[in-house]
Amino acid sequence: MSASNLPRRTFVGASLTTATGAGLAMSGVGRAAAGLIPSTGRRVAVIGAGPGGLTAAHELAERGFSVTVYERKALGGKARSIPVSGTAAGGRADLPGEHGFRFFPGFYQNVTETMSRIPFGDQPNGVRDNLVAAEVTSMAWKGREFSIPVGPSGVTEMTPEAFGRFFTAAVGTSVEVPPQDLALFTSKAATFFASGPKRRMQQWENTSWSDFMRMDTLSPAGRALLVDFPTSALVAAKADVANTRTIGLMMEALFLSAARQGGYTDPDQLLNAPTNESWIDPWVLHLRGLGVQFNVGWTVTGLSCPQGRIKAASALDPTGAPRTIEADWFVLAVPVERAIPLLNAKILAIDPRLQRLRNLTTDWMNGVMIYTKEATPIVKGHVAYIGEPWALTSINQASFWGRDFASTYGDGSVRDCLSVDVSNWDAPGILYGKPAKECTRQEIVDEVIAQIRHALPDGDARLPDSNIHSWFVDPAITGEGTPSVANDEPLLVNTVSSWWDRPAATTKVPNLFLAADYVRSSVNLATMEGANEAGKAAANGVLDASGSLASRAVIRKLHEPLPSKVLWAEDDLAFDLGLPNAFDVVAPDRPAGTGLLPL
Repeated sequence: MSASNLPRRTFVGASLTTATGAGLAMSGVGRAAAGLIPSTGRRVAVIGAGPGGLTAAHELAERGFSVTVYERKALGGKARSIPVSGTAAGGRADLPGEHGFRFFPGFYQNVTETMSRIPFGDQPNGVRDNLVAAEVTSMAWKGREFSIPVGPSGVTEMTPEAFGRFFTAAVGTSVEVPPQDLALFTSKAATFFASGPKRRMQQWENTSWSDFMRMDTLSPAGRALLVDFPTSALVAAKADVANTRTIGLMMEALFLSAARQGGYTDPDQLLNAPTNESWIDPWVLHLRGLGVQFNVGWTVTGLSCPQGRIKAASALDPTGAPRTIEADWFVLAVPVERAIPLLNAKILAIDPRLQRLRNLTTDWMNGVMIYTKEATPIVKGHVAYIGEPWALTSINQASFWGRDFASTYGDGSVRDCLSVDVSNWDAPGILYGKPAKECTRQEIVDEVIAQIRHALPDGDARLPDSNIHSWFVDPAITGEGTPSVANDEPLLVNTVSSWWDRPAATTKVPNLFLAADYVRSSVNLATMEGANEAGKAAANGVLDASGSLASRAVIRKLHEPLPSKVLWAEDDLAFDLGLPNAFDVVAPDRPAGTGLLPL
């Protein structure tokens, strides 16, 4: 039975029959179920229940550890659904809101591997089978729209030239981009693809995307499409602060995904229902079946480290009462801005590298949902609104969800949700002339709608006032329209040279491990994939430190095409000789002072 055929009240409940007792053990989806591995007698406290924390709990519970998860807010972290309270009527569920829409590119392999081990009805690949592919990705710009096919691309060669042509074709449909800009972009794309590990780590990690792309030489159209679009759409960052290695890795992975290389699948995938229903709730049910305990509403306030190890964590429970958390192993799986206050002087004395976390940068990327009375005629896929000051991207969700939206959510009059991510909260808008951080909630929504209409052809007709039912702004934004505006859930940004400030999952404190998106990972980006990889690495660290004989969690790295490795070896030699990459037509000098920083 597929998710789309399940009655709405049993959509999540379908996994209940496989989430308890012998039913769980025989489900065939989990690698190891409760009762199959004897308890180790070792207690693990996981602090934070985002994808990283839930992943660590999953891997350790499967291997017989006694795991308790502590979460201050809600299970799922930034990946969770956020029901809009008070919008349900007639037995329906509340309208679904979220921190930002979920996007699963085909090169995500770690989080999807975990999803395949979460039972969901009779689906052979569990929750992973709830992923569906978008048909097209669209770019709207100055009243025009052009599409980028996201199905099998027909790429037949893994060469720098093919890599450059692939992305140039994606943006080259706009006649406003001068040929010289496209030629430069082709050269730069090929340059990154042919850059070896040394140049990537020691030069491109330390170079901003705007400098790499020689932004000052490009036309306004070239800047919008070739510099601003890749950074805002792919990594929700600004071109002058995002490092080239991160941007290049994401572009390379999307190219390989389009070519179906390295086991990669559809480049653009999303869930077939709200995140909690299709992923987080079944996951929590499965973990409870494995014996994981959840304490929600607990805020961890400190870590006690009296003799070189974490002895206990202090916390406030949901009533505000002080509590002490004792465990043998501690996995810190909270965002970087919440991890830093917990790393006290004694912890930093043992592992001074953790002081570098203070150098990391976060920025705002939060969601706005526009609920409509009829389906919005945009595209069945993601849309990037190029050149709009707030760097908007959106997805029409109802077209991907297997059940009728109006009969499932709200009051019966809402038929679609246009889920929009706002990635630039600092630029003045086109309607009120204020950045999003200075706008009221209503003004934020007005600006988002105005910018979407401005970018789309026939925007006023495609998103008319008469079709808008209501809206929702991520509740992580507070104090909007006042000087005290704040964001409770910002996003880590991969700034220039930030790799050197990011830690591994295993710290020098022998029983403290990290499982969040700021941990070093193959995907090198603050994503669900990076958090999942960190969670698996943290679990493996616990297994190693405890002397466990259980198998280690499988961690998959980004694919490295064999033809590229020959080019990379040649480029490593060129880099050692101080030469530019062979494909770099406009080769910048190697930035002064770059090179491997001390670990």
